[in-house]
Amino acid sequence: MLTVAALYKFTRFEDPDVLRAPLQAVCEAHGVRGSLLIAAEGINGTIAGTREGIDAVLAHIRALPGCADLEWKESTATEMSFGRMKVRLKREIVTMGVPGTDPRDIVGTYVDPQDWNDLIAAPDVAVIDTRNDYETAIGTFEGAVDPGTESFRDFPAWWDANRDRFHNKRIAMFCTGGIRCEKSTAYLKAQGVEEVYHLRGGILKYLEDVPEMDSLWRGGCFVFDERVAVGHGLRELPFTLCRACRRPLAPEDRARPEFEEGVACHRCVEEYTEADRARFRERQRQVKLAERRGFAHLGG
Repeated sequence: MLTVAALYKFTRFEDPDVLRAPLQAVCEAHGVRGSLLIAAEGINGTIAGTREGIDAVLAHIRALPGCADLEWKESTATEMSFGRMKVRLKREIVTMGVPGTDPRDIVGTYVDPQDWNDLIAAPDVAVIDTRNDYETAIGTFEGAVDPGTESFRDFPAWWDANRDRFHNKRIAMFCTGGIRCEKSTAYLKAQGVEEVYHLRGGILKYLEDVPEMDSLWRGGCFVFDERVAVGHGLRELPFTLCRACRRPLAPEDRARPEFEEGVACHRCVEEYTEADRARFRERQRQVKLAERRGFAHLGG
């Protein structure tokens, strides 16, 4: 059984470039795979490995400037969730594209999972899902508003166009692990919204802590690794990825006539050209060939 750790920390890295190579080396030395983003505003990512490997990488990250109080969320996986280890430098660890949005300066009110149900059931509270459309398609909280955004970068424009809908409402927002809400609540506070709340630890912490019989969550929670989606108790759900568009697919989606393994699903069948699909078919052929030879195809 492998450990999967999702983490983020907003802190100030004066020279993030010097942190990348040592962090990559520690991960590789301990067989840890996944994706970590480093920017001047902090660190974000998900990694998977043995218990010992994850502990070693987390110890390295906690020793970075401002990361001593790093918090992370853990779950398990029966197989390695990532094909490789990538530590990348970015302008933002979660891209909103609004300069000056700094959760270290201003942020909404944190709400613990055990208090979330009472908050979002209140008649004067509007609940907003800050995730992308392919994530909300497989699960969300009962009664939540879905902005229908394709990217988190679209959220500020959506809010500007829809803010009048929420006049005199308290705003409660949530996302997968909490990081997008750090920025979205900071953005709304900067826009003059007085009462803004967000779910501490995100959906993952809620699914871990709140019993299913008491839950207001409906469906699956998309995760950014090969598990694809988890449910209550963070157990893996039977979703897979369309290898063409990277959207999650339920078992019934794979049974649709538009689905072709590695090539298309009902959501993207009209989005690509025949030349694209020819490339996808060749990639899928290489994936199957690698599987028969006992290797993992990293492009798969």
